[in-house]
Amino acid sequence: MKTRILQTLSLAAVIALLPMLAFAQQKPLQYFRPYSSEGLNVFETSKVDDTPFTGLNVFWGAAFTQQFQSLSHENSGAAPLLDIGSGFNLATANLMLGAQLADGIQVNLVTYLSSRHHSESWVKGGYMQVDKLTMLNSEAINNLMEYVTLRVGHMEINYGDAHFRRTDNGMALFNPFVGNLIMDSFATEIGAEVMVQNNGLFGMVAMTGGEIKGRVDLPDDRTPSIYGKVGFDRQLNEDLRVRLSGSVYTTSKAISNTLFAGDRAGSRFYDVLVEKSGDDFRNGRINPGFNNKITAIQINPFIKFQDFELHGVYETATGEKTGQTERTFDQIAVDAIYRFGDVFLGARYNTVSGELASGEDVTVDRIQVGGGWFLTPNVLMKATYVSQNYNDYPTGIYENGKFNGVTIEGVIAF
Repeated sequence: MKTRILQTLSLAAVIALLPMLAFAQQKPLQYFRPYSSEGLNVFETSKVDDTPFTGLNVFWGAAFTQQFQSLSHENSGAAPLLDIGSGFNLATANLMLGAQLADGIQVNLVTYLSSRHHSESWVKGGYMQVDKLTMLNSEAINNLMEYVTLRVGHMEINYGDAHFRRTDNGMALFNPFVGNLIMDSFATEIGAEVMVQNNGLFGMVAMTGGEIKGRVDLPDDRTPSIYGKVGFDRQLNEDLRVRLSGSVYTTSKAISNTLFAGDRAGSRFYDVLVEKSGDDFRNGRINPGFNNKITAIQINPFIKFQDFELHGVYETATGEKTGQTERTFDQIAVDAIYRFGDVFLGARYNTVSGELASGEDVTVDRIQVGGGWFLTPNVLMKATYVSQNYNDYPTGIYENGKFNGVTIEGVIAF
């Protein structure tokens, strides 16, 4: 009897481990950024063909985060603030599905299982990526595709380099800090991108519908968005890597453009500078509100010398909200990171200035310091101290507003 019980338990254990065993035997996709520390400082996927195609391959991944937040906030007192203290935030999670459909052709889909803004699961977006077109049996096209990558879908747009280092809901492994930039340029739109790379030089042109959702109504109120990127990324010697890119995004007319409001997952600074809990799931960020017309430029230098990394953002955006006059917002951010093997320390300075719709010129500045430890390539613990100040705001909740404190974040991604 005892032997049968042990056999039954052993069989149950094997059955329970089968999904994990299947995952462990997954083949990587071609031209793919790993969901682990191997994906650090990876920007666009390269044209290095180092994964042989062996047939249809399905790849599953996931990412989970949990924070403990200890922040305080204050303002001039003209507007009441929610009483907040220390505690755990809502855990967030992503599910990533990829499939190698053919040699050089893959499809990827990301679903938010849990996010600050949505309690239910919902699709972030997906795309098809084409790096080869061997089925056309054309030597000329095969030669061309050695340099070209095509992406088509309802996808995260490749404007700027900051989005490669940001937290994407549950996927926080590539962000050395807790939280994204103050002016967070991130959007999912429907369109296509064409990227060309050769010997460290790259260029990209793209066109989308200009909005977060597809629609066919009000055609006279909408125009496509055009964006592009140029730059170079080279390992100059064993110690030094240098990258510099410039991006531009423009649309002349939209019903609801969301270049700076496209993240529906929410910020990492829960309930700061709000009157009631849940008032603003993007609190801690600045959205210029250019929903109708916008032209934005982002310049990104990146230097990696041995274990030291420096990443910068200069961004300027000019646009307007429907029925309002044209305004401009500017952003500067600098990250400095030093890595000691699996441990890193870092600091970030971030400032945004611009004109509110009401006419006031305002500035928001933030300093962050912290560090982290990769317990394994798929498990990260990090902590960040943040201090953010709102300057020259009119009477209201942001007048002389500020928040500061520490957030500890655990991340699992694979």
